[in-house]
Amino acid sequence: MRTVDDKEDTDMPDWRDLAAQLEEALGLDVAPVAITFGQAAPEGVRLFDAPMPAPNDDGMTGRVPAGCVFWMLAAERTFTTVPADHGNCSVGQYTHGMIDWEALTSSGDVATLLECGWVTVEAAQQLPHVEDAPAYVTYGPLAETPVDPDVVFLRIDASQLMVVNDAFPDMRLEGKPQCHIIAIAQQGEVATSLGCAVSRVRTGMPASQMTCAIPASRLAEAVQRIAAVASGDDVVMRYAADDAERFGALSL
Repeated sequence: MRTVDDKEDTDMPDWRDLAAQLEEALGLDVAPVAITFGQAAPEGVRLFDAPMPAPNDDGMTGRVPAGCVFWMLAAERTFTTVPADHGNCSVGQYTHGMIDWEALTSSGDVATLLECGWVTVEAAQQLPHVEDAPAYVTYGPLAETPVDPDVVFLRIDASQLMVVNDAFPDMRLEGKPQCHIIAIAQQGEVATSLGCAVSRVRTGMPASQMTCAIPASRLAEAVQRIAAVASGDDVVMRYAADDAERFGALSL
């Protein structure tokens, strides 16, 4: 795990600068989030310490309703989590490499998802997941990351998705569960999720927002591509706006 204070590595990205460029190019309302998987906790980063509620009837609990809640909190502050903190959502634990297939399919929450037809066993078997089980997952604003992250996570709207899609035509557009785009990005691909019903309830994420995960190793490339697309869009949008004035009241 490389820290941003490692002065010997002159090739280390300037995450603060990349975060600023990304926010400007996309016009983000929410700061980009850094997600880092590791076997050790980053030095100086506090463990997430919200109270652990009593287990539900299935014996499950965690420090938040589901791991996706950490995305929301991480836009404001940096913290480190351990697998037990994610324990109230088996799907998130699986996609983040914290439990295996047997543990996933024997959990009470997944049984509910299967019984109501929300997901099939066949679909669940295809879910990407982080391959090396992490002992810690660190979250926080990208501009403040103390270590080189694995994934850069964005909350975007349809207009911003339009830009990202133009920048990465091979981007994977995914549905439920929302959290598996983290594993896709951790393995090297850009991915966007339309969201999922479970995550939207647990996070309170607005219906207008979607999520996008970018491999941190490709962020400099992503910023360059996104900025180029956004610049071209600005030109044609100004043209379209000026031209629309000819139509008076018919202009939308």
